[in-house]
Amino acid sequence: MTTTGEDFTAAQTGPWWWARWRSAVLDAGLASASAVECAFEGIRFAEDAGIPMAAGIVFGVLAGSVLVVRRKWPIAVVLVSIAITPAQMGYLMGIVGLYTLAASELPRRIIGSLAGMSLVGMLIVMFVRVRQDMAHGELDLGDWFVPFASITTAIGMTAPPLLLGLYVGARRRLMESLRERADDLERELQLLAERAEERAEWARGEERTRIAREMHDVVAHRVSLMVVHAAALQAVARKDPEKAVKNAALVGDMGRQALTELREMLGVLRSGDGFGRQERAAVPLVAVGVAAAVAASRAVEEADGPCLDDLETLIGQSAAAGMAVDLSVEGDLRSYAAQIEQTAFRVVQEALTNVHKHAAGAKTYVRLAHRESEIAMQVENEPPPEVPSLASARLPSGGNGLVGMKERVSALGGVFVSGPTEAGGFRVSAVIPAA
Repeated sequence: MTTTGEDFTAAQTGPWWWARWRSAVLDAGLASASAVECAFEGIRFAEDAGIPMAAGIVFGVLAGSVLVVRRKWPIAVVLVSIAITPAQMGYLMGIVGLYTLAASELPRRIIGSLAGMSLVGMLIVMFVRVRQDMAHGELDLGDWFVPFASITTAIGMTAPPLLLGLYVGARRRLMESLRERADDLERELQLLAERAEERAEWARGEERTRIAREMHDVVAHRVSLMVVHAAALQAVARKDPEKAVKNAALVGDMGRQALTELREMLGVLRSGDGFGRQERAAVPLVAVGVAAAVAASRAVEEADGPCLDDLETLIGQSAAAGMAVDLSVEGDLRSYAAQIEQTAFRVVQEALTNVHKHAAGAKTYVRLAHRESEIAMQVENEPPPEVPSLASARLPSGGNGLVGMKERVSALGGVFVSGPTEAGGFRVSAVIPAA
């Protein structure tokens, strides 16, 4: 990140008020040159003023050394240069002082006032000096030369450093403004990157939840039926060999169906993103997260999901496992969007799975209603029999079935309600908009 503001102040390495040692050395060199100049000019001033030469030299050295504080107090440097102008010394200090003043952050009215004072002082001094030189015969020119030389010298000593200082100050402020904008832009880009990473992480979490829900619905029902049939097979293996053989065949069929569905889903997940390994390696981390989330979402959508036409097969499998299931359909049959039919099927499937787990042997009623603008479904079971049936296999429960059903229905803008009935059974109801 670029260095501006407080970071720039903290990065200063020079002594006292200097930001860098290079600036301190430059100011010390200018102050030394100004002191030497004023010392030589102090000799002539001492002769004209009738004071000891040593006093004039000391005065010139002290006056010229003020230039060392030009960055700290530019106004003081310009005022000193104006004050010693009548002594005809401090020309270097005046030029450098005006430049530093114009390049500083001081208000323009102060810079203009001090520059005007310096211009007037230089004009008067040069007018007097040129007039004296002409009076002594050192210059033999017309009267027009006195104002011309005074004005030209005053403008030449004042305007160039003033304009250069204004330009340098404006350029410095522009660079600082650009540096601050670059800092702001870098902070905004960093914030956007963090937000993009958060969104990608959120998308990955959502897709993990969705895939887990799909896996649960696909595996839980099939495996539950397999466990139920295995328990029934164990109970009747010796008493009814023909029924045992039939149950064994059902277990094999359901296992093959579960494996087929898992292979289809995992196959789409592996090939759904459409990128090769080398192409993935060149994609940034955030883009990989987003692409993974999109691929996972596309995998679930592209997999051949169940539909309402498969409800009879689903109920037949539960009936084959020993459950007494009654299916009733109201309204005219019609087709819906694939996601709506898949959600309706999963709700009935998971509800039947819960009956196998928690109320084995209980009579179950499945009701499906096709309405004008919605589809409604309800799965209700009676209390389980007091004497455990052959289908009771003590199936484990992870507590995710009802949560997954509610998430599915809510994602489509529907309503999901579940809870025990007054008769001691359990009811699951869902209404999904048809559009």
